[in-house]
Amino acid sequence: MVDMNKDNFATISDRVMCQIRHDILCGEFEAGQKLILSELKERYQVGGTPLREAMVQLSWQKYVTMKPQKGFWVADVSLDELRGILKTRLALGHVALQDAIKKGDEAWELQILTAFHKLNRLDPESILFDYDEWELRHKEFHLSLVACDGSEFIREMISHIYDQQERYRHFLLNARLSPEKQYHDNGEHEALMKAVLARNADLACQLLEEHSERLYRLLEEAPSLKALLNLPGDETIW
Repeated sequence: MVDMNKDNFATISDRVMCQIRHDILCGEFEAGQKLILSELKERYQVGGTPLREAMVQLSWQKYVTMKPQKGFWVADVSLDELRGILKTRLALGHVALQDAIKKGDEAWELQILTAFHKLNRLDPESILFDYDEWELRHKEFHLSLVACDGSEFIREMISHIYDQQERYRHFLLNARLSPEKQYHDNGEHEALMKAVLARNADLACQLLEEHSERLYRLLEEAPSLKALLNLPGDETIW
């Protein structure tokens, strides 16, 4: 989770933006829900000006929809966007993986091993399982795979796309599937790590694609997806 300590942000609007974005990603607000500014001011203990600045930033980042003279809404979900998120993440991921495998040094390898170890220590079957911590470590692992020198820009893009993907996970799955089904990876992360460390770019890209497809198969199985998007029962998202 993001540390919301006020000392970590340059401005109040930056802090509020991160708080609202976190709550959207965690499903605290529903897709398409209208955001009432007076309620947000009370919830986040913030004045009107920094709140509006935060909302405008969130609209630029596609988490919020802004309608002039009408207000703000949580960004809706759509089949086209879901497909676009998958395609974009894979396209960026393939390029970034290939570059990292060429350029990565010993420090990069150690970062990957550390991130995998932290992720692998979380047991989805434990009553103490913390899905917020899992999300954080899962993202750290995937970003570590591409964290070579000169990768800052593409990592930032991948991070943004990843967050948009997780918004769908929370909206559609979080209350409907068991932690075991949501978070067990069947050895996928370890296989991906080993392929990257072995400098096997073709295999790593293939495994990344299969890993992404697994999430979308889970989404496809969720009746809530078809209900939310008003899809007939036999239509798929893939």
